[in-house]
Amino acid sequence: MTSENTPTPEVAPAGTPRPGGPGSMAGRTVSRVGYGAMQLERLHDDRRAAVALLRHAVDLGVDHVDTAQFYGDGFVNDVIREALRPEDDVLVVSKVGATSDPGGPARLRLAQRPEELRAGVEENLATLQLDRIPVVNLRRVDAGVTAVPVTDDQVVDLDDQLAELIALRAEGKIGAIGLSSVSLEVLRRALPAGIVCVQNAYSLVARDDEDMLQLCADEQIAWVPYFPLGGAFPGLPKVTDEPAVLAAAENLGHTPSQIGLAWLLHHAPHVLLIPGTADAGHLEANLAAGAITLDEATLAALDTVPTRPFSAPRR
Repeated sequence: MTSENTPTPEVAPAGTPRPGGPGSMAGRTVSRVGYGAMQLERLHDDRRAAVALLRHAVDLGVDHVDTAQFYGDGFVNDVIREALRPEDDVLVVSKVGATSDPGGPARLRLAQRPEELRAGVEENLATLQLDRIPVVNLRRVDAGVTAVPVTDDQVVDLDDQLAELIALRAEGKIGAIGLSSVSLEVLRRALPAGIVCVQNAYSLVARDDEDMLQLCADEQIAWVPYFPLGGAFPGLPKVTDEPAVLAAAENLGHTPSQIGLAWLLHHAPHVLLIPGTADAGHLEANLAAGAITLDEATLAALDTVPTRPFSAPRR
């Protein structure tokens, strides 16, 4: 789903301006606003609509798609395989470290052992019908959120996991390695493996990872926040509830969600966004957030929003 063609920085392979402008991941120029494919699972009963939505995203300049085999128990990867074409030159990023468990309480179970990571890569290759996955994130449970039970056999040493992913990279089955839900210490330990991106829970109202964000900037690692608008679970703060965000939205004529996404893009140049949705209008609004300019006064007001430690149910 990627080609050897190098697009001009300001224009995506679709020939449209890059949403959010150009960013970088794994040595590739990509649009700073991509697409998180998890929400395609909501269209499980309308596969044609799911394929059309992803095609629409690509037509609007999206060339960075985030997925996982456990999204919809393979349904999402299957939609990506059908929707994307080689000439789209889309950077597909998947993740391993968990697997589908449709009958379980969380519909997921951890799959952290090295042999499980390899099996996860093989499953992704099969459903995406790729010879190589451009980027694979190792989803750990060091930080952020997990509602998935953590059993003793799933507490696995980072070095053992990275050794397996490095071997898979050497075999040509993955192109690059990223991390998800990790602590600053884990990231530092992983740097010699050549980490290209980090996905952690991060938003205007949950900014505890500033030191990690800075380390990523120093190491030219893409910072890809999940839950970019907060509010992932009941009781957690939402960016769209903040008075400063509501005021900025009213003054600038945008939605509070767009302001929250725009703030992330303004906050650091190595931030890449992967907002997800199953609705075409919402998709267009998310991508349009990449064109919003926040003046200094607005940014100063938003920067005063208090950050709260991100905590969520863990079992």
